[in-house]
Amino acid sequence: MAKTSTLSPSCKLCRREGEKLFLKGERCYTAKCAIVRRKFIPGQHGVARQPRLTEYGTQLRAKQKAKRTYGIMERQFLTYYKKAVAKPEDSEQALKRLLEMRLDNVVYRLGFAVSRALARQMIGHGHITVNGKKLDIASYQAKIGDIVGISSFSKDLALVKNLDEKLKTHQLPSWLLVDLEKKEGKVLSAPSADDMRDTIDSKQIIEFYSRF
Repeated sequence: MAKTSTLSPSCKLCRREGEKLFLKGERCYTAKCAIVRRKFIPGQHGVARQPRLTEYGTQLRAKQKAKRTYGIMERQFLTYYKKAVAKPEDSEQALKRLLEMRLDNVVYRLGFAVSRALARQMIGHGHITVNGKKLDIASYQAKIGDIVGISSFSKDLALVKNLDEKLKTHQLPSWLLVDLEKKEGKVLSAPSADDMRDTIDSKQIIEFYSRF
């Protein structure tokens, strides 16, 4: 009988990209992480395969990595590309900002969720508010001055009660501010180039889509 893998589909996505995309929250920081245990491409011949990427292949991998990191489907990701190139600012930085300013990413960056997937779930279930009103659209583009918080009826959930200690040690980006007591955060500014330095290779993504 074939051995059943205990790795989840999201773990296989990290292995395909060859690096941690932090899709599983706390698990990604432990020895159980798939990249720690099996750092090779998924599949029967994954150990032996060491693909040499072409220029196109490098660009494709950058696009796929970004999609998987932010949990976005192809059609929506293409829309972000089109919006980015239409902006007067640098297209590479514009694409990064569009992705970083998504509500699910803001919730994740604030430390209210251990992964973007959990952040989307919290938003979909009505646990997140923006400027005091419940908002269940994960793709909502946060604006400077927005107050993102956890709804009052959700603060008794075990998931939320355990946030206190985690928020004290959470590494908060400079463009966000969090109130530990109120469990809400504020968007102080748009992410700067320095804030987004280690996110995605937007140059390769722009070049990928510009081929078509």
